[in-house]
Amino acid sequence: METIIHRASSRGHANHGWLDARHTFSFASYMNRERMHFGALRVLNDDTVQGGMGFGMHPHDNMEIVTIPLKGALEHKDTTGRSGVIRAGDVQIMSAGKGLYHSEFNHYKDQAGNLLQIWVFPKERDIDPRYDQKTFDKTARINTWQTVVAPDNKDALWINQDAWFHLTDLEKGKAISYTKQKPDSVLYLFVIEGSVKLADEILERRDGAGITGGDGITLTAELDAELLLMEIPGILDHRP
Repeated sequence: METIIHRASSRGHANHGWLDARHTFSFASYMNRERMHFGALRVLNDDTVQGGMGFGMHPHDNMEIVTIPLKGALEHKDTTGRSGVIRAGDVQIMSAGKGLYHSEFNHYKDQAGNLLQIWVFPKERDIDPRYDQKTFDKTARINTWQTVVAPDNKDALWINQDAWFHLTDLEKGKAISYTKQKPDSVLYLFVIEGSVKLADEILERRDGAGITGGDGITLTAELDAELLLMEIPGILDHRP
């Protein structure tokens, strides 16, 4: 097993006033040629959006876009005709496919919201755009993996890729293991809150780790920890 660590402090940073964004991988004005993507994982943004502000209508195509609100709520509209509000505890996925426009705004006028937005290269290009969201029971992820995105799990949101996203709230001192679905997959771990030990590395809040090789991983919580684990293809079949 080989691991590459992306410390929270090493991420790209852009503060636009209404938007304070941290980029694990190259995005917009942040360019790092050593961080263009990790396997099929293209973008991992940690965005804080001020009250009432947001992203106006803008285009996407041929990308799987997963949004995980961590604080507050986000209003969504797109050209598939879908609109709604996603809140902390929800997960949203949008297959941009052959192309669509969408907008996202902080639902609240008087408080900032925080979200993760994740882009994954698709398995099949130019599919019809699609959108879905779901509320997950956070109590069902205590010290266990809760699958929130998958190509083959009716309880999760469907993704146009051989990719699985899992969340857990791991209590201090508890250990948890994960075995890969596919032997040629890679794993990316993101510490939303708390601290965990991965092999000989201690990962703190907002640190990330890309893992290649091996059958899976075992983690131990140094502090109560909220974790996102993504299994994605290690080789891109469809490059941008």
